[in-house]
Amino acid sequence: MNNQNSNVRVIVTIVIGLIALGAIAWIVVSSRHDNSQQEAAKLTIGSIAPDFELTNTTGQKMELSDYRGKVVILNFWASWCESCVKEMPLINDVFQSNRSDVATIFINVGESKGTVNNFLATNHFYFPVIIDVTGKVSGLYGVVGLPATFIIDKQGKISRLLLGEINSDSQLQSYINAEKDDQD
Repeated sequence: MNNQNSNVRVIVTIVIGLIALGAIAWIVVSSRHDNSQQEAAKLTIGSIAPDFELTNTTGQKMELSDYRGKVVILNFWASWCESCVKEMPLINDVFQSNRSDVATIFINVGESKGTVNNFLATNHFYFPVIIDVTGKVSGLYGVVGLPATFIIDKQGKISRLLLGEINSDSQLQSYINAEKDDQD
């Protein structure tokens, strides 16, 4: 009997210890998540765009700061997002017509490389995409809905935030032209 009571105490102690470790881990993760949300919430027009480095679908490492001196279109999307899929040809056309002086960075949020590559091939898009599987970059930018497009000026500051589907190429082009004209 005494041996049985001892075993029960050991098991109870282990269970209490695991619960305590779980609670500590939850507190640490929650505080980090809250800090990143607070940082993202500070992004406003005129804020410096958070830098990041990720690998795109062609295997090339991309860093936002490499595009200083160019206007940057930063588009967050996913293949399951109907509005994202609708605006993709428009953004691609703008991307193709501004290649020399505007950088367009397409960031897929949460999907696998295979899913993204299949979507691109099926829709005949031939631009590289950064895959943000963990949501780290979308978290930096405070993206909570898709699509979301940021226009970043030549100094690396956020000049426009477009939430939802872009349905006018002339409107997007006018935003880009305003940035090119402001800083030439």
